Amino acid sequence: MEYDFKKLGQKEMTAPSKELDTFPAPKYVTAVTFTSDELTNFCPVTGQPDFNNITIEYVPDKLCVESKSLKLYLWTFREEQIFGEGLASQIAQDITAALDPFTCKVTLEQGIRGGLQMTAVAEINKAIHEK
Repeated sequence: MEYDFKKLGQKEMTAPSKELDTFPAPKYVTAVTFTSDELTNFCPVTGQPDFNNITIEYVPDKLCVESKSLKLYLWTFREEQIFGEGLASQIAQDITAALDPFTCKVTLEQGIRGGLQMTAVAEINKAIHEK
C-alpha cells in the first residue's frame, strides 16, 4: 500500500509544521490515544512560557493521524502566544479537521504557575456537532 506522507520518511523533518499526515484507519481500531509532556507555548499576557502535558484521544472514522506529523504539529505552538484553554480547543479543531473522527478529546494540563494548576478539556463529538 502506498502512503502520501509529507513528513514520515522524508530526510528534512527538522521544522515544525501545521500539516497533519493521515492514513486509512485499520479495521476494528476503536480508539487512539497520544500523550506528550513536550508541548510548550507562551502566555499571551505575561509572555511567560507554559509547559503542558497533553492527551489527545479520538475515535477514528476513516482516517488516523501519523505520529511524526503530530509531533511536528505540536512543535508549532512552541513560539505561539495562546492561553491553555485556547490551545486545547485549537488542537481539537485541527485534529477534527484533518481526520473527521467520530469523537476527539484533548486534555491539556498546564504546569503549575503561581501556585495554580490548570486543566482544559476540549471535546468534539461528530454526532452532537452535526445537529
